[in-house]
Amino acid sequence: MDQIYMITLVGAGLIIVSAISSLLASRLGAPLLLLLLCIGLLAGEDGMGILFDNGGAAYFIGSLALAVILFDSGFGTSINSFKLAAMPALTLATLGVLLTTGLVALAAHWLFGLDAIESLLMGAIVSSTDAAAVFFLLRVGGVTMRDRVRSTLEVESGSNDPMAIFLTLTLTSLAAMPDMASGSMATALLIGFIRQMGLGLIGGFVGGMLILTIVNRLTLERGLYPIIVLACAIFLFSLVGAIGGSGFLAVYVAGLYAGNRHVRAKATLVRFQEGTTWLAQMIMFLVLGLLATPSQFPAIALPAIAIALFLIFVARPIAVWLCLLPQSFSGRETAFVAWVGLRGAVSILLAILPVIGGVHNGMLFFNTTFIVVLTSLLLQGWTVNPLARWLGLVLPPKIGPIEKVELELPGTANHELLAYRVVPDSPVTRGSRLPRWARPSLVIRDGKSMRYQYAGRLQPGDYVYLFISPRLPPLLDRLFASPAIVSQDDAEFFGEFSIEPDKTMGDLDAIYAVGIEEKTASLSIVDYMTDRLGGHAEAGDRMAVGPIELIVRDCDEAGRIAAVGLSCAPETPRVVKLKTDVMHRLFRQFARFSATRDGEKS
Repeated sequence: MDQIYMITLVGAGLIIVSAISSLLASRLGAPLLLLLLCIGLLAGEDGMGILFDNGGAAYFIGSLALAVILFDSGFGTSINSFKLAAMPALTLATLGVLLTTGLVALAAHWLFGLDAIESLLMGAIVSSTDAAAVFFLLRVGGVTMRDRVRSTLEVESGSNDPMAIFLTLTLTSLAAMPDMASGSMATALLIGFIRQMGLGLIGGFVGGMLILTIVNRLTLERGLYPIIVLACAIFLFSLVGAIGGSGFLAVYVAGLYAGNRHVRAKATLVRFQEGTTWLAQMIMFLVLGLLATPSQFPAIALPAIAIALFLIFVARPIAVWLCLLPQSFSGRETAFVAWVGLRGAVSILLAILPVIGGVHNGMLFFNTTFIVVLTSLLLQGWTVNPLARWLGLVLPPKIGPIEKVELELPGTANHELLAYRVVPDSPVTRGSRLPRWARPSLVIRDGKSMRYQYAGRLQPGDYVYLFISPRLPPLLDRLFASPAIVSQDDAEFFGEFSIEPDKTMGDLDAIYAVGIEEKTASLSIVDYMTDRLGGHAEAGDRMAVGPIELIVRDCDEAGRIAAVGLSCAPETPRVVKLKTDVMHRLFRQFARFSATRDGEKS
């Protein structure tokens, strides 16, 4: 019993120290993974003396933790970001991993004198970037840049693990059986790749649909939904892995599918998974740090550091350059993507496989990988933000600090209840009115609640509760953040461009195929919108019409719509099939509108 208490005491203490270290990482700009690994090393055999040398247990714990992390990574990736970066990110996650493996293998063969299979195994182990380190540095580190660059890095780091894991598992098996013929080796690689990736994709889609079905159809206590989802993710990981597929790919795809669909208690799921992912990262990093023996590092330090430098300055840049060559990335963006290729816990986890798989000199792979990861985090992790600024890739943030809480509504309501805390110098404190679609219901000021209509101008420190459509919170964020100036030509808030409000709906239908009924085709856009808005319009009112959205930009003194904006992002996403010449018709008609307006003004 005393031993149980001591193990629990030490484990809980390490978790507490790891959680507190996140504050230090945020303030110093250091990779959190580096601090967690160092805590594990200090607590290990050569530090505080905690002896942990069970590679099988470490791999088991790390695999479960990685499955949880990958599911949450997929769940938190929006489908728009995935589509935006799908081609470059997936190319990096597949071809990029293969190229990195081959290039590092050349260096490993020259530095360590390994044979072909062992050299490729070394390359495969360090071929994937670490999702936890990349997400922490880009999101928590406050690096703001072009969406496609950020999405490419995040999607790549979340999706390249299955490829690296497949290569490492396969090459570990081949290294343990050196007498296998080359023809049989190639066949085994091809069959294994098709089986693992195919079953992983299919299992992920099916698993994601089943998770949605279970959560949305079962009526349970709210606290049970996160447990059901987490258990389903781990069950899916285990099942797909047991039948020969990639369980890691399956949980990532399942998270991506479920996270981009309507799922009950989503806000609760997001908060629970965020905490679970942090715990999984801490446990995995600490266990891997405890498993290492720093006293063994000096014997291989020089060649291991040489491999790390070759990976950072040669292998990764070449692989990224070749993969992004057909894509629309500038030279500076390609250089940044190449630099943000941090190695982390996944590489160390994969380095355990040669040890437990009986590969000759298995500890060489583990110790070399640990040094490569430490070098990568020390050299790259500290310089991501400065490099982005030096390359001129940092964009000014659209909005400043914001505080809000998403609250769950019972039933299947089409609106969310948000609670905002008004921050100083935000647009609402400077007199900007809330649009009607926000539906403010309550203001809490100095501990007292009041109706929004009687609160007057909002003041810093107020808490405002609003009902809002699920698609519109990003727009409302800008009113409650600081600084965020919403002008009449703000494309995100009032549409990409202005259209002539006196034109007919028939003219609009000719351009966008909005599906207007014949009886309303002769109505002007103003009359149509006024009727749909109940006879009264205000600036900021918006309505979806087929594949577009019409937005009230301004009203005259009589309350009549004076300016209308158009957005190509409807509130309810639709799939619209257009003819090939629609874009030409669009620009011709837009030019005609502009010419008509200019003629009327003159």
